[in-house]
Amino acid sequence: MSATAITPTDSPTGTRMLSLYGHPFSSYTQKVLIALYENGTPFELLNLDPAEPVSHSADWLRHWPLAKFPVLVDGDHTVVESSIVIEHLQLAHPGPVPLIPADPRAALDVRFMDRFFDLHVMAPVQHAVNAALTGNAERKAEGVAWATEKLEKAYAWLEGMWAGRTWAAGESFSLADCAAAPSLFYADWTHPIAATYPQLRTYRARLLARPSFARAVEGGRPYRHYFPLGAPDRD
Repeated sequence: MSATAITPTDSPTGTRMLSLYGHPFSSYTQKVLIALYENGTPFELLNLDPAEPVSHSADWLRHWPLAKFPVLVDGDHTVVESSIVIEHLQLAHPGPVPLIPADPRAALDVRFMDRFFDLHVMAPVQHAVNAALTGNAERKAEGVAWATEKLEKAYAWLEGMWAGRTWAAGESFSLADCAAAPSLFYADWTHPIAATYPQLRTYRARLLARPSFARAVEGGRPYRHYFPLGAPDRD
């Protein structure tokens, strides 16, 4: 069942609708959703939650047997990995918000920040989450401690380089912010961003106020009970 108000036949151009296999509470699915919402790109979200009345799992695994999501199906093309999906969207379905600058040097900065948030913010969060999902209290404590150490280093680095920036790679919203939004959202749940990082806290709040991310957050709200570290009563 589509999780958007748009169905495949609603495409304004009459062309085949993009299909996104993913989960509304998944950080990497949200990363791609932000890009789609930013540009008003018509698509259908094929929700992989087990409780959905219609299962899309077989089709998903047929497109990507490695069983990771999100997966974008664009006609005869299957595109995987969130950053690559967004790159594909810019090439094949450009909209009014360019998420990767035309200037190669500026684009490199955007791609670097995209990788930073995925590897140094979201990856520690995922490590803590995976440890908690084992149900073993000792492994959970060890996982959270490891993630806390890594996140503190990431927070400190981000705070130190932030001066004068509105968005992750400068003055324009980009791929880097699509990565930053869910990463910092869940990171602050895992290890709260302290008041000693005021610019980072302000940036996280700015992301939450961005309509594209606010919409992604609302889509994931019914699934907050899945967060094994305990979803806070905020955001």
